[in-house]
Amino acid sequence: MKVRSSKEQQRHQLERDMERYLSRGGEIKEIPRGVSGTDPVHGKGHQTVLFNGPRQPQRTDLSQVAATIDARKHKPRRQRLNHRPTRKLIYDDFGEPLRWVWHDK
Repeated sequence: MKVRSSKEQQRHQLERDMERYLSRGGEIKEIPRGVSGTDPVHGKGHQTVLFNGPRQPQRTDLSQVAATIDARKHKPRRQRLNHRPTRKLIYDDFGEPLRWVWHDK
């Protein structure tokens, strides 16, 4: 199981990494609060690639597809060539069930 480091350990690790970076000649630029990463002059910055294209709706004619689906829905049912016999319950004069009989159509 991987041992998770606490926030204090992460903080010390970050400080060591920053000091090692600075000791090798690196420099840290401070950016004031409220400054955005987007460039207002050129309009570049954090933009999503999906929404950068032209906003022209592309429509597809689905009338043929809808007609095919409707034709499948209302397709005439084929009739069975050989009819199966069905069971029919016979009742007596008092409405009590007597027996089952097979009934051919």
